[in-house]
Amino acid sequence: MIKSLCAAILMAACSLSAPTSAPAERCTALTGPPPESAPPTSVNTLRQAYFCVLDNYYSGPGMDAKALLKSAFAAYTQDLMRRGADRPDLQLPELTGNRDADWAAFAKALGAGDVPALRAAIIAMVAGLHDNHARAVRPTPPPEGGPVGTGIVGVSAQQGPQLDPAARPPLFITRVLPGSPAAKADIRPGDIIVKANGIPPFIGDTVNQSIVQAFAAGTVTLTLKRPTTGRTRTVELREGPVTQQPPAVTSKKLSDGVTYVQLPGFYEGAADQVIAKLKDKPKAVVLDLRGNGGGSPREVTRLLGAFAHGKVTSYFCPLKGDCVPNRTDDSIPLLGSRLVVLTDRGCASACEDFSAAVKDNDLGTLIGTRTAGAVSGPSDGYLLDDGSILLLPKVRHLGPAREIIDTIGVPVDHYAPMTALDLATGRDPGVAKALTLL
Repeated sequence: MIKSLCAAILMAACSLSAPTSAPAERCTALTGPPPESAPPTSVNTLRQAYFCVLDNYYSGPGMDAKALLKSAFAAYTQDLMRRGADRPDLQLPELTGNRDADWAAFAKALGAGDVPALRAAIIAMVAGLHDNHARAVRPTPPPEGGPVGTGIVGVSAQQGPQLDPAARPPLFITRVLPGSPAAKADIRPGDIIVKANGIPPFIGDTVNQSIVQAFAAGTVTLTLKRPTTGRTRTVELREGPVTQQPPAVTSKKLSDGVTYVQLPGFYEGAADQVIAKLKDKPKAVVLDLRGNGGGSPREVTRLLGAFAHGKVTSYFCPLKGDCVPNRTDDSIPLLGSRLVVLTDRGCASACEDFSAAVKDNDLGTLIGTRTAGAVSGPSDGYLLDDGSILLLPKVRHLGPAREIIDTIGVPVDHYAPMTALDLATGRDPGVAKALTLL
């Protein structure tokens, strides 16, 4: 798979409410690309991350700061041990619950700090929030000569950077980039992954998360089974140059009065692209959101405005205070089309925002499988002094009925999962079901 991170960063000012550190030592709101060069990660960088979470994360002001430091210290020492660099004097000091005093004791224990271990500590601190929209990322320049990868950019049961714990066997490939090493090795959508570097994707009926590491390597040995023939073969796949086109809306006529539109993401301008595909105002629209990883909430409300006016689409709720409703963009002319939405476990974030609005407001029918359940809230970006970025949600997302969708997903009206054989033969059970309803 291509090694990349896709995250929608919403620009906002960095909160200055908590008197916990000097202004020069705070994180800063991300308002543009990070600097191309920056000093190495230091103890002060970790300090920035610590107070940035406490000042700006959704539940930061009420958070037990001791838990943040414990997560950071555990990751710091584990990284040292992995590299044979552990220190006999390195112990977590007593933590009292006073944020400033605890940090001072923590920093004293670290001393000058170890750069790789400090990076591990920051990542672990944010990961300890257990929030699918909170991340610590370190932008890296694109590799010389362009992007590289195996060309396998989609597998069933994919849920962000991990495999869906609710996945059922088998695990199969869903998308291969044309001209990539995978395509040249005759790997096709629908091919079932029997093993990756000798690791089975399922242990019984439970997904094996460790298989993700096999795909992260530069070379992976795959044992594949083709569902149309039953043939099994082993392929050693090495990373090579790949070309991935920017996401784009595509459409086609399914039958008289029915238009199919595939929307890969709610990127800037996506709503207008979909609306342009529907300028002839078809009687029915099959909107395919399978694999749509999300994007901008603004694009969600804009596209929903083509199907309904005067509707609440979701709520953004702060830790304290009233929830703020998001509403359809009523400046968009109504299409008057019947709507069917195709979803799967790859439909996440803004995609789930859209799907829940359709379901709760009775704007259409959902077909496929339950969505990912990865919609904690939109993230704001904060810059640290080493050029890395923290993505932290300030609010929590609720559906139009004020229901929690995060970790749960949006259920469909008609269950129609895509199978390996469907992909291999070109059959689409979601579209087939939509046509029976229309």
